[in-house]
Amino acid sequence: MITVTFEKDGQWVLGIKTERGILDVGGAARSLGSEAVPQTVSDLIAKGEQGKAALQQFADSEMAVREEFLYTEDSLKIGPCVTEPQKIICVGLNYKKHAEESNMPLPESPILFSKFNNALAGHQQEVKLPARSLQVDYEVELAIVIGKTASKVSEEDALDYVYGYCTANDLSARDLQFKTGQWLLGKTCDGFCPVGPYLVSAEEVKDPNALSLKTEVNGNVRQNSNTADLVFNCQEIISYASEHMTLQPGDLILTGTPEGVIMGEPEGERNWLKDGDEITVEVEGLGKLTTNMRK
Repeated sequence: MITVTFEKDGQWVLGIKTERGILDVGGAARSLGSEAVPQTVSDLIAKGEQGKAALQQFADSEMAVREEFLYTEDSLKIGPCVTEPQKIICVGLNYKKHAEESNMPLPESPILFSKFNNALAGHQQEVKLPARSLQVDYEVELAIVIGKTASKVSEEDALDYVYGYCTANDLSARDLQFKTGQWLLGKTCDGFCPVGPYLVSAEEVKDPNALSLKTEVNGNVRQNSNTADLVFNCQEIISYASEHMTLQPGDLILTGTPEGVIMGEPEGERNWLKDGDEITVEVEGLGKLTTNMRK
């Protein structure tokens, strides 16, 4: 199943991507008297396989896909594909070649840091450059969406706790990030965690540790790699994080970025993001996510 969130009447509502367009789940459900069907992405994730099955059955019904409930994707304001994560966990230096370009040793255990919900942004959203930063960078990442409560889970079982995956951009203000030993300040500026446009359920992704990733800035390819280069794979990250904190349905884990970031370029050749830049990040099978930088 592939879902989106989009704005309707001032709220983020749930949509399903179909061959005929985006199905407005809430609008169709209320009209057809099927209000037990999950109508928000948080409700969908919380209800697990049962909720997903109910939603799929609803989406497959002839009545639900009437033209009045379908929208073209480009007519919608697309929001972050997960809207209310309790936690946004990020993993630093988690690609071998990225660690090399950063002149940093490979970590012996996952380097975890966080973002907050103010950083969430949707597809085609304008994100303001922080007034106190001159060194804003992009980072394409595979994001894991937790599907059920996970505490001290084994690597062997870790993927059983995943609802799905999405494309993410871990925008980073490098001068703020390295102002102190804590990275938080440069990582969770407003809009600095675009995710989406799609939330793709786990059964649609054959192997999250073998997906290509790409970043384009104004049409020029800057990052082009594969999750096979991860230092710690998805199972290891989930298991490690769950040893130290209980993961909840809807939590986001950004798994790290490959080589090709601006920070990895020679110091005199770094062209930091500026007003008017368009960044498109893509993870194989999960869709392209575009962010427009503004002053």
